[in-house]
Amino acid sequence: MACGAILALMVCLMATAVRSEDPYVYYTWNVTYGTISPLGIPQQGILINGLFPGPEINGTSNNNIVVNVFNNLDEPLLFTWSGIQQRKNSWADGTLGTQCPIAPGTNYTYKFQVKDQIGSYFYYPTTGLQRAAGGIGGIRVFSRLLIPVPYADPADEYWVLIGDWFVKSHTTLKQFLDSGRTIGRPDGVHIMGKSKSVEPLYTMEPGKTYKYRICNVGLKDSLNFRIQGHPMKLVEMEGSHLVQNNYDSLDVHVGQCYTVLVTADKEPKDYHLVASTRFTKTVLTATAVIRYSNGVGPASPILPPAPVGWAWSMNQLRSFRWNLTASAARPNPQGSYHYGQINITRTIKLVNTNSRVNGKLRYGLNGVSHVDPETPLKLAEYYGVADKVFKYNTISDNPPAVINDLTLAPNVINATFRTFIEIILENPTKCVQSYNLDGYSFFVAAVEPGRWTPAKRSTYNLLDGVSRHTVQVFPKSWAAIMLTFDNAGMWNLRSEQAENNYLGQQLYISVLSPEFSNRDEYNLPDTQLVCGIVKDLPRPAPKYH
Repeated sequence: MACGAILALMVCLMATAVRSEDPYVYYTWNVTYGTISPLGIPQQGILINGLFPGPEINGTSNNNIVVNVFNNLDEPLLFTWSGIQQRKNSWADGTLGTQCPIAPGTNYTYKFQVKDQIGSYFYYPTTGLQRAAGGIGGIRVFSRLLIPVPYADPADEYWVLIGDWFVKSHTTLKQFLDSGRTIGRPDGVHIMGKSKSVEPLYTMEPGKTYKYRICNVGLKDSLNFRIQGHPMKLVEMEGSHLVQNNYDSLDVHVGQCYTVLVTADKEPKDYHLVASTRFTKTVLTATAVIRYSNGVGPASPILPPAPVGWAWSMNQLRSFRWNLTASAARPNPQGSYHYGQINITRTIKLVNTNSRVNGKLRYGLNGVSHVDPETPLKLAEYYGVADKVFKYNTISDNPPAVINDLTLAPNVINATFRTFIEIILENPTKCVQSYNLDGYSFFVAAVEPGRWTPAKRSTYNLLDGVSRHTVQVFPKSWAAIMLTFDNAGMWNLRSEQAENNYLGQQLYISVLSPEFSNRDEYNLPDTQLVCGIVKDLPRPAPKYH
C-alpha cells in the first residue's frame, strides 16, 4: 500500500475515534445560601445559581455530564444524582462512602455519563440534612434520535418536583438527630418550591398534550399527586417505559419519579395541581395552578380527593407493567432480558429496625446501624487500607431471629461481580419504607404483605414487573428485587427517608472486578478529593488496566 494511502487511512481512523466519543454537556454551579419561602415563611435555603429548585440537568442517553460545583456555603457539600447508574464510576456517586465532601470556599468537578439510560431523575445534597434546605433539581435524559419512543412528541415538558417541608433549618434538624431525637412531622408540602400559588406554574394550549416529570424530593412522606379534572397517562418510571394506563392520581413515594402525559382537552380555565401527604393522621396539602392559554375563570376550590390507606397504594404499584415491546436507551426491546430464566446465586434478606443506642435513636439493617467513617469506604478500599477503616460482611445474608439492639459500624457487604442476586426487603414497622440502590436498575419481582419465605417466590412476577432504582416496602410487608451485579464499584443501598438514612438505615455493597480491568471500573480520577487516613499517602498506581 502506498504511503499516501496508509496516511489517509490513519487519518480516517483517528477521525472516527474522535467522533466516536459521546458528546459532553457542561454546567457550572454556584452554591450559596439565600432566602426561600416554600411554606410562605422566609427561611434560609440552599440555592444553585440563585435558584430553588435548582437548574435542570438536561442530556441525552450516553452524554457525558460535567458539573463544576463551587461551594460557597460554610459547610462541606456533596451532590448525588439519584437514579443515574454511574457505570464503572462510583467515584462520582456523591455519597459519603465514595467521596470526600467539597470543603467550603472550594470547588470540585463531577464528571459522569448517563450511559444507556433515559428518563426522569433528580439530584440533591447528601451531607448532613442539607436536602431539607434545598439544593434539589431535575435530571432529564432523552432517548437518542435513532431510538423510537412509544408516544408522540409532546407540545412541551414540565417539571413537578414535590416534597414535604420543614420550617426549621437543616442545621436544627441535624442537631435533633445528633441529640437522639426524631425530626418529627413536616410542617407542609411544596410544589416546585411553593405551597400555594395563584399565578400559573405552567400554561397549556387547548388540544395539545404535555409531558410532566414528577419526582418526590422530600424527606419523609409519600405524597399523592393529581391534576384537577385531568387523567394522567403514565408512560415512564425511573428509566423504564410502561404499559400506558390512565390514572386519576399517583402515589409518589420519597425518591421516586414518574413521567406522565396530560392532554389539555377540558373546559378552558385554570386547574389545580395537588400534592398531599399519605399515611399520616394530619393531611398536608400543596396546590399550584396550570392555565389554559385561552382560559377564562379561576380553578375550582373543590380539590379532587386523595385515596385512603396503604393497600390502595400497594395495588397501584402492582398495576405498573413493563412495556415489553418498547425500546428504552438501546434498540433492543426492554423485555428481551428474561429474569425468570436466570438462576439466583444468592439471596440477601434485609430487615429494618430501630432502637436506642446509648439513649439515642438509631435505625439499622439486620442489626447494624451504618456509620460513615472519616475515610470514604471506596478510597480506603482502593488505597489498600480497608482493614483500618471497616470490616466486610458485618451482617449476614439472613437477619438474626430477634433484633433487640443495634451495633454502630460501617455496614459493607461484598457481592461477587456479575452474579444474579435476590434481595428481600422486609419491613416490620408501621411506616412505608422507600429504598434506593445506587449504581443499578433492579427488577421488582414482588411487593406483598406479611413475611417472606422461600415459598413466596411462587408469587413473583418474572415477566413484566418494572425495572427501576427505588422500591417501596409497605407496613408489615416485604419486597423482592433482583439484579445482576455487573457494575463494579462501591454502591449505596439506603432508605430514602432522610431521618432513617442519616441515623443508619443504609449499607454499601462492594463489587470488585476479579480481572482488575478498566473495562469494568475506572481508576481513581486524578482530580478526586482525598481525605481521612489516605490524605497524605502517595496515590496508588492505577489498579485497572
